[in-house]
Amino acid sequence: MAGLVVAVDGPTASGKGTLARRIAAALDLAHLDTGTLYRAVAAKLLAVDGNPDDGPAARRIAETLTLEDLGRQDLRQEQVSQAASRVARHPAVREALLELQRNFALHPPAGRSGAVLDGRDIGTVVCPGADVKIFVTAGPEARAMRRHRELLERGEGSIYARVLQDLEERDARDSGRAAAPLKAAPDAVVIDTTDMDIDTAFEAAMAAIAATLRS
Repeated sequence: MAGLVVAVDGPTASGKGTLARRIAAALDLAHLDTGTLYRAVAAKLLAVDGNPDDGPAARRIAETLTLEDLGRQDLRQEQVSQAASRVARHPAVREALLELQRNFALHPPAGRSGAVLDGRDIGTVVCPGADVKIFVTAGPEARAMRRHRELLERGEGSIYARVLQDLEERDARDSGRAAAPLKAAPDAVVIDTTDMDIDTAFEAAMAAIAATLRS
């Protein structure tokens, strides 16, 4: 499986991140959650009282971002999550981060023979030539409930109705942006996790990978 690249895309709280990590572990591949790149840009911008809607400011941060920035402790804060979606709308930011993502896929760290990248435009923009493309989705109510529980487990205040509203607004931003909108690649295998647990979703993903590599 030398050079194997697996693209895992999908909306927030669909389960794509957990699935991508399990695929990477099972196949001994490097893993990159590309959403953390935008979170890191947003976190660094917020740290200097910057505005996520300020494209040039966000681009300047994106141009100097490194993989070490993904270790920040504030990346999972809800305000960072919301700001990341706004930062990601800027074409210049996406362009600035493109080389970093493609380099990870082509030259994975730690001597790994391939990589799994998850995000929203991996199979369509970042790695359109990926060996395997998977699009993970789920109904908005199921995703909102997952996000709500995650926030509560982290000790953060959360109201389900507000989480659902925020999620639907983020879906609209991600799908409606001009630059690399969220959508499934034409040749992606779609996995709907609405009524799946992670083990069932993982089995479906591994079956899709095996079938794709055989074809």
